Amino acid sequence: MDPEELQDAVDHVAVTQLHAAYADVVSRRAWPELDELFLPDAAVRVDPVTRPPIDLVGPEALGAFIGGAIEGFEFFQFVVLNARIALRVGGDPDAAGARMYMSELRQGAASGHWTTVYGVYHDRYRRVDGRWWFAERHYQSLARTGRGDVFPFPHDERID
Repeated sequence: MDPEELQDAVDHVAVTQLHAAYADVVSRRAWPELDELFLPDAAVRVDPVTRPPIDLVGPEALGAFIGGAIEGFEFFQFVVLNARIALRVGGDPDAAGARMYMSELRQGAASGHWTTVYGVYHDRYRRVDGRWWFAERHYQSLARTGRGDVFPFPHDERID
C-alpha cells in the first residue's frame, strides 16, 4: 500500500469516527460536546421538507435547535445507517465530503407513540491541525413513519 492509500484509509476511519461521535452526542443529548465535532462557523441546513429549511451556524446553535426539536421524546436514538465518503475533495487533502444515511428512533413522552425518521446528510469536512471536523451539513428528511410520508431524494447534492 502506498503512503497516499494508507492516509486515505486513516482519513476514512477518522471521518467514520466523526459520524459515530455525532450519533453518540445526539443520542445522549450532550449538546456542549458538539463543540468537539463542529468548526465554530460550521453552516448547517435542516430541510424537513414539510416546512421551510432552517439555517444554523455553529455547534451551539445546532445543539439548541436539536434539543428543542427532540425535547418531547422520552426515548431518542440517532442511528447512522451508511455513509459514502469522498476524500481529497477538489484535490485538497484536508477537505472531504460524505453522504450519510440515518434514522431516528423516537418515543413521544406524552403519547408513548413510536416513530422513525429517515434522512440523508450531505456533509463537508475540514482537517484542521490533523483532526477532522464538520465544516458544513445539509440534512433532508427522506421518510417518516406514522403518517407514511416519503419525500424525493435530493439528487442535486454532491459529495465530491
